[in-house]
Formats: sequence, C-alpha cells, structure tokens
Amino acid sequence: MKKLLLIYNAKSGKGLIKNFLVDIIDIFIKAKFRVEIYQTQKAGDATEKIAEYASEFDEVVVCGGDGTLNEAFNGLMKVEKTKRPVLGYIPAGSTNDFGNTLGLPKDMIKAAEIAATETPMEIDAGMFQDKTFAYVAAFGAFTDVSYQTPQDMKNMLGHGAYIIEGIKSLVSLRDYGLKCISDGRVIEGKYIYGMVSNSDSVGGFKNIPGLDISLSDGVFEVTLVKMPKNPVELNMIAGDLLSGKAESGYVIRFKSEKVTFEFDEKVAWTIDGESGGEYENVDITNVSGAIKIRTV
Repeated sequence: MKKLLLIYNAKSGKGLIKNFLVDIIDIFIKAKFRVEIYQTQKAGDATEKIAEYASEFDEVVVCGGDGTLNEAFNGLMKVEKTKRPVLGYIPAGSTNDFGNTLGLPKDMIKAAEIAATETPMEIDAGMFQDKTFAYVAAFGAFTDVSYQTPQDMKNMLGHGAYIIEGIKSLVSLRDYGLKCISDGRVIEGKYIYGMVSNSDSVGGFKNIPGLDISLSDGVFEVTLVKMPKNPVELNMIAGDLLSGKAESGYVIRFKSEKVTFEFDEKVAWTIDGESGGEYENVDITNVSGAIKIRTV
C-alpha cells in the first residue's frame, strides 16, 4: 500500500478544512493510500516535517493557503530529487493564486480527489537566494498587503481585505533605484514594483504576470513597473497590468531563467505572499521540473 502524508493548516482561510477532514482522509484511503496526518503548529512547521520525513512517503498532500504551499516547496527541495515524493495540494486559503493557476477547484473534496488520482506533472520551482518559492517573489508597491492584512479580515472579507489594505498603501507609494541583469540584458532605473513569477494569477488577479504562462518551461515571467507622474498614468499602469499585454511605456515584461537585482538600498521582498526579508542584492533562479504535483 502506498504511503501518504497529509499536512494541513487549520488556520488557513476560514478554517474550513476541519469540516472536511474525515471525507478527505476517506478519499485517500479509497485510493489505496495508508494515510498519516499532521496539523501544523507554527510557521515553518510544514517545511520541517516534509524535509525530515517526505522521503519515507510516496506522496505528500498539503492543505492550506499559498504560504502553506510555499512551506511544502521548501521542504521538498531539501529532499534529494530521486527520493522526492509527488505533491498534492488542497487550496484552503483566502486567495489561492497558485491553486487557481493549477486549475484546482475551491471545493476541497474535489481538490482532494485530484490529489489522490490525477497524473502528476513536473513544474518549475524558484530559488530566491537560499529560499524556495512556488510562484512569486516581489518587491515594492502593494507587496506588503498580503502578510500585513490580519487573518480575521481575510477570513471575513476575502479579496475585499486586500483591496482595503492596498488603498491604504497608496499614500506611501515610492520608487526604488535598481539594476536588473538577465541573460545579458541590463535594465537600470527607478521602479515602484518588481515581480518574478511562475503563475498566471497574483493577488487574486489574472494576467498581471502576462500572457502565455507555462509552469514548466524553465523560465520566469519578470515584471517591472515605473513610477507614475500623475493619477492618469497610474490608471494607465493598472490597465496595462490587468491586460497582460507586452511592454508599454510604464510596464516592462520579459522571460528569464535567472535574474539578478542590485538596489541602492535594502529593499523588502515578499515570497508567495509572505515576508521574505530585506536585501540590497538578490539572485533568483528557475529550477526546471523540480516538483511533481497532481493537477488537472
């Protein structure tokens, strides 16, 4: 019988996982898995448990938000690739950007059925310095919204919570002097926002990373946004971002396997919606086909 480790974050989203846990376990048992269960106790817990025990299992399934999925990626990347089990994901957070990109349903029972039965596909992972990320590393405007928004507000208002916090951050809009180096291309200037992503949805909005997104092409989508001079330009930037179109006068987009950022000062980053620390220099690399994940 195959062995499956189910790790869940009971605090993700509205905490609904507790209402479906018995049915989810039953799905895995019927799929001929012997199931072991673990409820996370603290931040980073999923990473620690997966890094230590994942090689003993045929599959690891995590249930939680994007932060929980990030912990799963970090744990799996600490396991030798030949011993790295398949990953299943049951989205249970407030936004679930990567779950949306994978086409996973919001219905936890249906997502569990996919995690139990669908054929896994290889997808890329990102290395941010010595950390792993699942789908996005970003700096600048609005990147602090996700991890500064109280969980209770996320649970009550969903996407509305992010919008409220985003409006608050407008008053502190500023730019960052940087040099971006990628595949011999050098971009220098001042930008209010930068993002390296492997997803077609960020912050609950599709197309912001661009169009023609593949999770397994060995490259990231890189997005840089210039400082608007007035509200009209700010509105044009929003339109360009949401349309997903190629480069405009305000938005630069390109694909890259590796990108380096050099800043004039320490700059705060978010990784998969969580605080990622402050850095003057950052190296971000795509690890092609690093994770096998079950999806539709």
